[in-house]
Amino acid sequence: MFNIIGLGLCDEKDITVRGLEIVKGSSRVYLEAYTSILMVQKERLEAFYGKELILADRDMVETESDEILRDADKEDISLLVVGDPFGATTHTDIILRARSLKIPTCVVHNASIMNAVSACGLQLYNFGQTVSLVFFTETWKPDSFYDRIKENMDLGMHTLLLLDIKVKEQSEENLARGRKIYEPPRYMSIPQAVSQIAEIEEIRSAGVLQPESTLAIALSRVGGSEHQRIVGGTLAELLAQPPEVFGEPLHSLVIVGKRLHHLEVEYAEEFAVNKETWRSVAQKAYGCALDG
Repeated sequence: MFNIIGLGLCDEKDITVRGLEIVKGSSRVYLEAYTSILMVQKERLEAFYGKELILADRDMVETESDEILRDADKEDISLLVVGDPFGATTHTDIILRARSLKIPTCVVHNASIMNAVSACGLQLYNFGQTVSLVFFTETWKPDSFYDRIKENMDLGMHTLLLLDIKVKEQSEENLARGRKIYEPPRYMSIPQAVSQIAEIEEIRSAGVLQPESTLAIALSRVGGSEHQRIVGGTLAELLAQPPEVFGEPLHSLVIVGKRLHHLEVEYAEEFAVNKETWRSVAQKAYGCALDG
């Protein structure tokens, strides 16, 4: 059996009981280590699970899946994934490869940013399409994310933006020369994300994301850890904050949609940079009726 097991978002104790039982009974256990990051070291996982973990980087998961799936038709092989197994298309792909080899598969789900985002007080059923925001370069500034945000905004829906991470990435020169030299890990920060959004808004000039009247909520390390940070405000307010306000990576950003309920405003107000501004914008720009 090939098992793909979600680890949740916080630490070694977030694995489900079912997932832990499968891990303990597996012949080999891989830890996928590039689509997200866990808040604890590999050694803590190994001590808690009582199993040695094999780090599976992008090359292994995407090009050496045969090695991961080796003997999975005869014994239990497990791949551990931060968050939920289907939070990244890579994991869907390896399940399909296993099925093509007639290997039975098992998926054990867990918490991911897709549901833990509700920690900010916004209701999950008011979210539209989730969008990824990648690092801009001098020559490459993809702006398709703006169209998805606009579609959500037109429907009044909130938008969850997943901010880019670069782990075990090669420079263009090293890639062209075939050199296995990797760049240091990089994680997109909230100020950088807001800056990129503002840059595309200025280019598009569609008035979808007004810095002074668009509410947003920044999230860091959600999942109940002591390092969790949630910060709300207008885009302009978030951009003005020093980076340390938003905590350690990974970061996500929510653009608040106009179908904003007063209970959402009141709950998220606790995280606002300025509560008066938060309530004022919610009332004037979003048309949200509030008491007091």
